Amino acid sequence: MPLTPSRQRVKQLLSTPLETIRGVGPRLVEKFSKLGLNTVEDALYTLPFRYEDRRTIRKISQLRNGCQEVFFGEILAAGETMTSRNRKKMFEVIVGDGSGQIVLKWFRYRRDWHKKHFAIGKKAFFIGEVKRYGAIREVHHPDAEFADGEGGMEQLIASDPLNYGRILPVYPLTEGLHQKTARKIWKEVVDHFAPYLVSSIPEEIQKRRRLMPLQAAMRQVHWPDNDSDIDQLNRTLDSGHRTLVYDEFFYLELGLALKRRGIVLEKGIPFTVEHRYTKPLAAMLPFRLTNAQRRVLGEIKLDLMQPHPMNRLIQGDVGSGKTIVALMAALVAIENDTQVAIVAPTEILAEQHFLNFRHWLDRLGLKVVLLSGSMTAKEKREAVEMIRQGAAHLVVGTHAVLQEGVEFERLGLGIIDEQHRFGVKQRGVLKKKGQSPHVLVMTATPIPRTLSLTLYGDLALSVIDELPPGRTPIVTRIVMERSREREYSFIRTELNAGRQGYIVYPLVEESEKTDLRAASEGAEHLAAAFPDHTIGLIHGRMKADEKEAVMQNFKDGRIDILVSTTVIEVGIDVPNATIMMIEHAERFGLAQLHQLRGRVGRGSAKSTCLLLRSDRCSEDGLRRLQVMTETTDGFRIAEADLEIRGPGEFLGTRQSGMPDFRVANLLRDGRILEEAREDAFALANDPEFLADMKYVQLRQVLLQRWGSRLELANVG
Repeated sequence: MPLTPSRQRVKQLLSTPLETIRGVGPRLVEKFSKLGLNTVEDALYTLPFRYEDRRTIRKISQLRNGCQEVFFGEILAAGETMTSRNRKKMFEVIVGDGSGQIVLKWFRYRRDWHKKHFAIGKKAFFIGEVKRYGAIREVHHPDAEFADGEGGMEQLIASDPLNYGRILPVYPLTEGLHQKTARKIWKEVVDHFAPYLVSSIPEEIQKRRRLMPLQAAMRQVHWPDNDSDIDQLNRTLDSGHRTLVYDEFFYLELGLALKRRGIVLEKGIPFTVEHRYTKPLAAMLPFRLTNAQRRVLGEIKLDLMQPHPMNRLIQGDVGSGKTIVALMAALVAIENDTQVAIVAPTEILAEQHFLNFRHWLDRLGLKVVLLSGSMTAKEKREAVEMIRQGAAHLVVGTHAVLQEGVEFERLGLGIIDEQHRFGVKQRGVLKKKGQSPHVLVMTATPIPRTLSLTLYGDLALSVIDELPPGRTPIVTRIVMERSREREYSFIRTELNAGRQGYIVYPLVEESEKTDLRAASEGAEHLAAAFPDHTIGLIHGRMKADEKEAVMQNFKDGRIDILVSTTVIEVGIDVPNATIMMIEHAERFGLAQLHQLRGRVGRGSAKSTCLLLRSDRCSEDGLRRLQVMTETTDGFRIAEADLEIRGPGEFLGTRQSGMPDFRVANLLRDGRILEEAREDAFALANDPEFLADMKYVQLRQVLLQRWGSRLELANVG
């Protein structure tokens, strides 16, 4: 359905270029463009990142130590001077107001600019944190806003009420753009365009959740009333921020709810569970499935028997046994004369799955085919032909499986591993390879709940929350490069006791060649350091059968130390391996460190993970390593990773399908997300929602915001 004129008009108004706003010339257009701001909508949804309280301008004698303060004064002295300790130059200004004096210092400054602007006799508002050193109070690198005219503070407030005597927004800036100018432009945009914002969220929801009208919320977050609580504003706990965050989450969750409802309505392939292959596989396994594995497998089988497609996420920590559950699900699909596709994000992971699955399926008389980008044209042609003819029961591959030209005779189940590395669209592409196949996605990267609700809101969730019995906790230590020889001695003790170990090298500068060289040179160095022990080497550039041979030798105990790149991150289970040393551990992300560490501690013997860090380790790098020493709980590690890196980097925004939030913050706004999800799912489950005319504007806004990202077709 086309947009109504009013909705169309609002859309046009919000698309107004910033260059048409009074006071925005070519120079400012360029500055705003650097901040990613091109339209009034961009400006409206770029909120202040903090607020300054200029309602109370304190006398210098009243300034509080350790507090961010705003004060007004006259420059009494200014010039370059030296620090007393290391004789470095700095710029120092003394400011007074009759009640007292305070020293301002800049350790990084432009001499000519500072001399010109901080001239004796000039008056200004200064903002910064007050520090006391003995009897002297100082502010380092304060913000300064110079007062025009010769009048006192009261006269200045009267002459410029936009910048003085109120709660002030502080906007993100770029070089050459100043707060005074930014506030003036943002005020113009908010005054003229915020009134056009109207929420389409049903009134009963707005009342129940105590949401402000959208235009009032927008005005409040940009230009708060003077009786607002500045602490709440700076913590984004005020009604204005809450309303905008809820509005953003609500539409995403509504889209996910409709997507999930669409899956439920779609006709799928109902399977029968005959145990033709699953029982023989269970008999071959050298272990019993845990209660959690059996519970999740039961949930999957129940889904597979329904007349609509399964769309389920398995989430489980390192070593919890997701892969064997996925293989059991694959065998149910194969029992029903359909094919299965397993898609992994990297060739290394795809090869690991291929080797593991082939080991079991060969014994069941079933054919497994590998399809990846590095295969020769002839190998690819043969694999694609086997898939098309149905000769391949199980296909394991990378993105190559999703490419055009790869056709299945009858795809019944698609499995995506490490789902956070793929987006919603890739899931959609896989579904189109068959006629509404069942879809199972799994991740060994524990995803905090707030991320799960946004990334996987359209999926049913199963959690394998139990590790196989007999596992012992892993001791994790951070060690310095200078302690290497002492740690080698510790490793020798373990090896002499009949144990095995891994030594892992990072991917250096995203180059397989340097990655390979580091590991190869490391293996040579270790052969000299451990002359009485056998050293093996495994890396991503080896052929699948070469890797398989090395791994088999390691599993059989013919290799004592396996030197590796991150090829061993997943899928390797050697209970006798009790020691791991990770070289340059600070170069790895937390999720990857957690995955690597999961290769040890798989038996009953005590295991140790040594995180070898360089002297040049960054603050963030050290924080990551410290988290690893504090816990082995994947969910706590994921939460810490999210806090350190933020959602985008945590997932890798490029292909993760991570929604772009303009206002909401997943770390901060989890409670609001839960509320919005509850309301959106309740509304989407109303059978009249897609037909009722009272929701027409709501559906239009949904399509506008999320239609293409979530592939929502028939909701207008």
